[in-house]
Amino acid sequence: MSNNNVSQGSGRKGRVLTLWTPEDKQFWEREGEAIAKINLWISVPALFLAFAIWQVWSVVAVNLPALGFRYSTNQLFWLAAAPALSGATLRIFYSFMVPVFGGRRWTALSTASLLIPAIGIGYAVQDNTTSYPTMLVLALLCGLGGGNFSSSMANISFFFPKERKGSALGVNAGLGNLGVSVVQFLSPLVITAGIFGIFGGDPQTIVKNGQEQLVWAQNAAFIWVPWIALAAIAAWFGMHDIADAKASFAAQAAIFKRKHNWIMCVLYLGTFGSFIGFAAGFPLLIKALFPDVNPLAYAWLGPLVGAVVRPFGGWLSDKVGGGVVTFWNFIVMALAVVGVLYFLPKGSGGFALPFGPAEGSFTGFFLMFLVLFFTTGIGNGSTFRMIPVIFLTQKMRELRGNDEAMRAQAVKDGNTEGAAAVGFAGALGAYGGFFIPKSYGSSIAATGGPEFALWMFALFYVVCIVITWWYYSRKNAEMPC
Repeated sequence: MSNNNVSQGSGRKGRVLTLWTPEDKQFWEREGEAIAKINLWISVPALFLAFAIWQVWSVVAVNLPALGFRYSTNQLFWLAAAPALSGATLRIFYSFMVPVFGGRRWTALSTASLLIPAIGIGYAVQDNTTSYPTMLVLALLCGLGGGNFSSSMANISFFFPKERKGSALGVNAGLGNLGVSVVQFLSPLVITAGIFGIFGGDPQTIVKNGQEQLVWAQNAAFIWVPWIALAAIAAWFGMHDIADAKASFAAQAAIFKRKHNWIMCVLYLGTFGSFIGFAAGFPLLIKALFPDVNPLAYAWLGPLVGAVVRPFGGWLSDKVGGGVVTFWNFIVMALAVVGVLYFLPKGSGGFALPFGPAEGSFTGFFLMFLVLFFTTGIGNGSTFRMIPVIFLTQKMRELRGNDEAMRAQAVKDGNTEGAAAVGFAGALGAYGGFFIPKSYGSSIAATGGPEFALWMFALFYVVCIVITWWYYSRKNAEMPC
């Protein structure tokens, strides 16, 4: 089909877009941009809620001992890490769902599924005799929120042209990531009042600073229920399915033969894996290293910084190139980890720096972690801009001849593989949310401090620096992007 024919009329059938050619500037300016933005701005709150449910255990786990739950420290670490483990695994499957079921349908259904853990946790925390296996199952069900990210990002990547993908994916992921910060900030506030009245259940009694207080711990989960329902309805009636985005699993599975798919999975583990892992483990790490500090008063600021700057990382990469931004970003990440090590209390582990304040400095530690969260946000945006560009470029390089139909098919195939790779990289990257908190726990158990784990993170960032430079950012790189 020629571009002239494409841009002559709208192709819609109900909520299905039978004609979608965002690379055609006339089509994009006439109607494509408006439709794409509608889908983006419905996708954002749905993804925000998914992240909130995914990370609600980072707050709930900290409060369980005060509520009378007799779980060990190791069990609490598992509850904080379990949603990341299940969420990352679900992302592998969610990566391929949009082309199979349609973006609108899958967004609505996957958002509605968040009601299961939200309602379940709300009831479970009201009874401190709830068994640990039950709590672990509810924690694993929160992974439904983690899975949503891959399908959401894959869906939005179909709507925007090549030069706008970085910014669009950055907005979707960045504002969606805010759910991590908001759940850590809002939960301690909403549990202090019976905002749901007779529908919210009875309060629990805790002792804080020697005084008894009434709390409604269930509100940390129940607060999200009405918003989840509204977001699912909005997705069903407001979003669109793209007919041309339909593809079988076999067509998408071509990415497993692509070298750059696996390379970008490593880089995304370094960016998003760090973001979600640091976010999940930050409250518990503060509590372990600086026991006099209230972790919930500070922990939410890190994910907030990482989420807010993510769209900027995508925008900057659209301007100067994702490979360049990612390369310099990993350098700063490695240096920031060394900064964290400098400000840790000395003497707890066998891998501490030989210099720095002996008692440590919470202020310095916290500021260095804010730098780390900042760089995870920039890197999230830059790496997700790189992926669709890499796969589209690769398909265009494979093109033989200049036939318009062949070019259109190459663009479609490139977008399909790019969307699948975006989702799959998001899946593997999410395992960072499990490994980082568990690395802290294992390092503390084995050596008395988290230093060994932090040194391993720094070494991994150095590996990412070398990979990015070799394949994407150096002069005459194999795939400059």
